[in-house]
Amino acid sequence: MIDIVRTVANVDDAPELHLARLLILLNAFSTDREPGSIQGITKLAKLDFLLRYPILLQRALQAKGQSVANVKLEDHEKMSVEATMVRYRFGPWDHRYREYLNIMSAKQLVNVTIEGRTTIIALTSVGQAQAKKLGAVSNFEAYVRRTKLLKANFDMTATNLMRFIYNTFPEIISLKKNAPIIP
Repeated sequence: MIDIVRTVANVDDAPELHLARLLILLNAFSTDREPGSIQGITKLAKLDFLLRYPILLQRALQAKGQSVANVKLEDHEKMSVEATMVRYRFGPWDHRYREYLNIMSAKQLVNVTIEGRTTIIALTSVGQAQAKKLGAVSNFEAYVRRTKLLKANFDMTATNLMRFIYNTFPEIISLKKNAPIIP
């Protein structure tokens, strides 16, 4: 018999889901002329936060006076999160980002470069092709739809995005460091 509790608990430990989500997110920031890139791990984390927590993405869009129709929350998303994040120094965070970036870099899916004090995460052509394949899978359709919302509404500097999240979700600031964020 399958231990459903153990199976569900192990989903958060499976890097494949996180890698797929991050590839789709980076791809949303692509253009026809150049593969997607995000300037800064902090910006990546804030965008990923809104992607992981669709109920909070809905709140963020409402705070900006934007339509929430394309969020299309499913019933299970209203009461749970597939993979929680924690409050860290600069807001929502997952301590595994550097691990994920190293895995994607080793698989030649992304190029990670440093410009000054900023880490630039850019899809390679291989990463862009893989993200497009993932985006065509029905299980990832919600990610694709929501990353388009992120690109259209939250493509701002990491600092401005961080300020927006702090202003929109003040309850996160009150959490202790490394406390899980639960909507």
